[in-house]
Amino acid sequence: MSATAAPSLNHTFAERLPDMAAAVPGTSFPSARLMVLNEPLAAELGLDAQWLRSPEGVAWLSGASGGHATAYSGHQFGQFVPLLGDGRALLLGDVTDTAGTRREIQLKGSCPTPFSRPGSDGFGAIGPMLREYLVSEFMHAVGVPTTRSLAVLDTGESVIRQQGRVPGGIVVRVARSHLRVGSVQYAATKSPQLVADVVEAAGFASGGLLLHDATSKQLDLVAHWMRLGFVHGVMNTDNTALSGETIDYGPCAFTERFVADAVFSSIDAQGRYRFGNQPTIITWNLARLAEALLPVMELEEAQAIIATAQQRWDASWAAWVGDNADGLAAAADITTYNREHGIAGWPGPVYVPRNHMLDRAIAAAERTGDYEPYFALLAAVSDPYNPGAGNAEMARPEGSAPFITFCGT
Repeated sequence: MSATAAPSLNHTFAERLPDMAAAVPGTSFPSARLMVLNEPLAAELGLDAQWLRSPEGVAWLSGASGGHATAYSGHQFGQFVPLLGDGRALLLGDVTDTAGTRREIQLKGSCPTPFSRPGSDGFGAIGPMLREYLVSEFMHAVGVPTTRSLAVLDTGESVIRQQGRVPGGIVVRVARSHLRVGSVQYAATKSPQLVADVVEAAGFASGGLLLHDATSKQLDLVAHWMRLGFVHGVMNTDNTALSGETIDYGPCAFTERFVADAVFSSIDAQGRYRFGNQPTIITWNLARLAEALLPVMELEEAQAIIATAQQRWDASWAAWVGDNADGLAAAADITTYNREHGIAGWPGPVYVPRNHMLDRAIAAAERTGDYEPYFALLAAVSDPYNPGAGNAEMARPEGSAPFITFCGT
């Protein structure tokens, strides 16, 4: 790509699933600023970091060229919503990276879409975008399958959220696919043919193969989360990616103690998505995927695959935790225990995005424009096994001080 040309993107999602993609025109943010750029990821994607930093690049990253919003359904806290869709997300398109893998580039927070809910402005706040960037890059650094973050932009405008008027923000997210359980659920409300089209777009020859793959990947993913004390916070079916990548870092947090009822999300009043309930919830979500795939597969096959969930969970738990389960459960700090014991042969990180520390870093950036604490923490958690990447305070447990997270996008 030349230094003066915008990236050439494919629009594979919209071409394969036109009934699930709504075109959205470009949005202009004259005062947008690039606050964080993931140059190694840009190189993987074949993008010119120098051009991305240019005025033309910043305009492209903030949605000037437009794209597509995608349709999906979802069970939100157990209640089925037939149409959700990308209410504040914009799929720019996809590229083939340097390893030959197709990667989709999506903006969160750039504009309203045809799927925006009543009362939603369609835009994002800078704080949650900084959170998603940092936590997703930590997860990638410790080997957890995850969406990645390419950039965070300050739109130069403001939005109204719980804490009042705050700077608007956009995160540029990269995923192998943004298809999710909710995508299949939406297709199932329309026609068997659309379900078959989603299965094919996800890269599978049959619904059974898709369900088998998603079951293995999702159970393994949650076991890996829990080894680290990660609490997703909003495990709705529309936030369960068919690719097995962690997606949507809205109200996520990390519990330092292996406490089953740890809940940090302000919107999870009943504790449905509490730390210890995550294996149960992902199995429930997979059962909903099985139901949605019934137009293209036999009931007996779907039941047989879901029936293997406990066996697959046990295997994943053994792989990630092994014989250290009792020690992990009794540990005063999960990160310290992982580091000292190297659970199941896996090294433990020195640094994780500890809740209050991350919150303070984001607040400084959001309220005063001071990004120094944020960049210091980002450097540490992006190189989490290197003691020299951060400082002693970043590695120190925070204890049981109360903490609440908000979606806030």
